[in-house]
Amino acid sequence: MCQWMQFLVQAIPLFAGVFNEENRTMHSLDKIMRPKSVAVIGASTKAHTIGSDIMKRLQEYHFAGKIYPVNPKGGVIEGLPAVKTVLEIEGPVDMAIIVVNAKFVLSTIDQCHEKGITGIVVISAGFKESGAEGAALEKALLEKVRSYGMRCVGPNCLGVVNTHPDISMDGCFAESLPVRGDIGFVSQSGALGGGILNILKDLNIGFAQFISIGNQADVNAEDAIEYWEDQDDVHQILLYMESIQNPANFRKLATRITRRKPIIALKAGRSAAGASAASSHTGSLAGSDKAAEALLRQSGVIREYSLKSLFSTAKVFRNCPIPKGDRVCIITNSGGPGIMATDAICDYGMQMAQLSDETKAKLRSFLPAAASVKNPVDMIASAPLEHYQQTLTTVLADPGVDMVISIYLPFLGLRDIDVAKALMEIKAQHPEKPIVGVFMTKNEFFSTISDMDVNIPFFQFAEEAVDGLARLNMQRKWLARPEGKTPVFDVARDKVDALFAAARSEGRAELTTRESLDVLDAYGVRVCKAGFARTEDEAVAIAESIGWPVVMKMTSKTTSHKTDVGGVRVNLGSAEELRANYQDLVAKLKEKGLLEGLEGVIIQEMVKSSRELVCGVACDPQYGPMVMFGLGGVFVEVMKDVSFSLAPLTDQDAHDLIRSVKAFKLLEGARGTKPADIAKVEEIVLRLSQLVTDYPEVIELDINPLMISDKTGEAIAVDGRIKIKL
Repeated sequence: MCQWMQFLVQAIPLFAGVFNEENRTMHSLDKIMRPKSVAVIGASTKAHTIGSDIMKRLQEYHFAGKIYPVNPKGGVIEGLPAVKTVLEIEGPVDMAIIVVNAKFVLSTIDQCHEKGITGIVVISAGFKESGAEGAALEKALLEKVRSYGMRCVGPNCLGVVNTHPDISMDGCFAESLPVRGDIGFVSQSGALGGGILNILKDLNIGFAQFISIGNQADVNAEDAIEYWEDQDDVHQILLYMESIQNPANFRKLATRITRRKPIIALKAGRSAAGASAASSHTGSLAGSDKAAEALLRQSGVIREYSLKSLFSTAKVFRNCPIPKGDRVCIITNSGGPGIMATDAICDYGMQMAQLSDETKAKLRSFLPAAASVKNPVDMIASAPLEHYQQTLTTVLADPGVDMVISIYLPFLGLRDIDVAKALMEIKAQHPEKPIVGVFMTKNEFFSTISDMDVNIPFFQFAEEAVDGLARLNMQRKWLARPEGKTPVFDVARDKVDALFAAARSEGRAELTTRESLDVLDAYGVRVCKAGFARTEDEAVAIAESIGWPVVMKMTSKTTSHKTDVGGVRVNLGSAEELRANYQDLVAKLKEKGLLEGLEGVIIQEMVKSSRELVCGVACDPQYGPMVMFGLGGVFVEVMKDVSFSLAPLTDQDAHDLIRSVKAFKLLEGARGTKPADIAKVEEIVLRLSQLVTDYPEVIELDINPLMISDKTGEAIAVDGRIKIKL
């Protein structure tokens, strides 16, 4: 190998921001998250300013490195000599926290570059969140950062935190100091992140690292989760997001990382309007939140819908292992909460553990006769501390139990804190199974345990405990789920190219029914046996060749929804009946002034089916194409029993998609009907996924209905509608 090639091979890791230092891999974000020195540019002596508070937090949290306050007036700030510019600092600086007026940020970045600083946190506001002028300033900021080889958190952010004892960096201006824990938390909202930092102790959890990404001009959520993938003290990742900048990259990263560490996300903005004023069924049912939901689900991310749930789930993952199954045992000293917990477990599709005869016999040996040794195990109100200890130990030993909920209500002088300590002692001896405590007691109990190093998550209500176990079970199933592959089918792209070109040449975004079905046929979707007729006589001839009864559908370049104008006639059993319906259709179109757009009619085989489904595609401007599947027919927008998955789909995505709707029971052969060829249904959604991946210009597509033949169980597309971007 020549010398210059050897140099390039050796230099590539350095150019990528990765090099070996003291047996650990250096990441480009280490200059921000693991700095050895920090310059606070905009440090201030004025109390209750951001520049003052950040200096105080760095010192109060005992930052392990050097702190350099920078202020144009110099002087002494928080006991440290201040320099007038960052260029006056002697020695290297890893990170600069910038707290200056937005108009001075760019020149400050220039000075940081001259100083050799590559880690930047811009606290300053006044960028794209403030309007067009601020957006232009942010664009210029990003250009400078990229050209200088820097990484930048912000602007308009709260800052960053690393609680590792070797770092001890609180580079935020939240009121409270951070609590050490195992969570990597990224927040798009600075104020919300600050509020959470202030209540960590009350939540009984802590952070390993925290990044407030603000406007995420450079560093975003994807950078954060990728960075935390290999951080040993980050065991779980929490996200608060209002937007996902690069959904495809997020999906790629999260799909990989969630198999190593749980990712729990609160995605805000669920009520946002849909992607467009869509005209198709699929488009009208789609919306940006459905795309976000699909993205998170397909990536193995656990989605929460409130901050309370986000941190309740984090508390469960902090203190519980991933279970080996979904069999839950409940022990309680009160029947009511046990029944409510049982209902919640069944609602989530988990199982009530069936205790073995040996376990029941052992329980009977020490519990009173009035107690119930079935699951839920009701020890009754008089249960002493010893019964909690013995019962928990006994059910944990049962191989048919995967998870345990222990419910406590204050009766007969039994102290809640004593029960909690006993449970935690047993958990320490049996770390292999999740145990969750439900303590329906005074708030003082939860204040007390917030000061303790607990190893069990405690909740006030049974439903909260079941929610937590359900999230553990979701992670278990995700880890057991095959990764899936994206198949590539042999299709007739030349035919589709010609059909799309013909529509564009006429300035049509909407394909006719005939063209839409031809596109589906070219991609291997089973469509009805059919023929196209321009006249009444041609229609009869085609019907004779197909066999009676038949369906007649108009195909028009100006009218897309055929049922609105009586353009679909079904179960036509003779030539006379067909001719009469053809003539009636022409008369009605003429009456409505729509006859000119009529191309002709499609004569199709009459598929006898009691099961009508829908497949489709809608395109979200941010997330891209989504494949829909669900209950179809005329009630599709009324029942809304549909689910979405982002394209491209893997075979596992297709498997999950069709099983995610209630209508799936129809495919299995409900009420004696012929079971559907489910593998072929999965193949259809995979072929649609390939179609919209091959042709991004497809912005709407409906197969409605996709009929399941009562005779053969075959899935047949009997109608299609496609819209493309011109």
